[in-house]
Amino acid sequence: MKPSIITEDIGIVEYGNAWKYQDELFARITDRKLKRREIPSLPLPENFLLLCEHPHVFTLGKSGDEKNLLANEEMLRAANATFFHTNRGGDITYHGPGQLVGYPLLDLDQFFTDIHRYLRCLEEVIICVLAEYRIKGERYPGYTGVWIDAAEPTKARKICAIGVRTSRWVTMHGWALNVNTELEYFNRIIPCGIGDKQVTSMNKELGKHVELKEVKRSVWKHFADVFECSVKQIDKARIDG
Repeated sequence: MKPSIITEDIGIVEYGNAWKYQDELFARITDRKLKRREIPSLPLPENFLLLCEHPHVFTLGKSGDEKNLLANEEMLRAANATFFHTNRGGDITYHGPGQLVGYPLLDLDQFFTDIHRYLRCLEEVIICVLAEYRIKGERYPGYTGVWIDAAEPTKARKICAIGVRTSRWVTMHGWALNVNTELEYFNRIIPCGIGDKQVTSMNKELGKHVELKEVKRSVWKHFADVFECSVKQIDKARIDG
């Protein structure tokens, strides 16, 4: 039987509130896994995929260097942006309006227990989505995420950042796909700690606005295909603190 995933479109939500909601779901999944050790007849934990946008925010991974944030507190206030230290992997990145952020909260025991494979599957989902728009997304050797012109180092540019956390084979955090993102905000950081590469967006590559609703539908479809699961889509009201 295929694993199942509940997908929720949580809209535009403050980063801290989305993180809190992730923590709640993460704890729910982990708690069920622990209880099943004592009562194996209990149902499997539910899996979730949250899709959202964030107001302007910079986030730093647990292994990142704060020096890669080029803006001070005054500059952040002027840009109407916030800053968070997070417990995900990776370095620094930016989230903002027009960017599609995906947070899978999965019990990998229901899929496969291989973090490397998990990251490659997340990349594959985005590569398949981009292909629908005739954008050739690629992997860049040595780096996590999805790139354009990865074979040409002087032209390579990142279109999707990925940073995750796993514990007891339960995942959280995820990806940030630049759809109609305001790319000038990346000038305030060294994206992912990589100083010699540019970032791009679907909007920039195509030269036109891209409907986020269409991209979301594509993500749901390809996530189900790549992870070989069934997907149940539900709408959720905006999360408040």
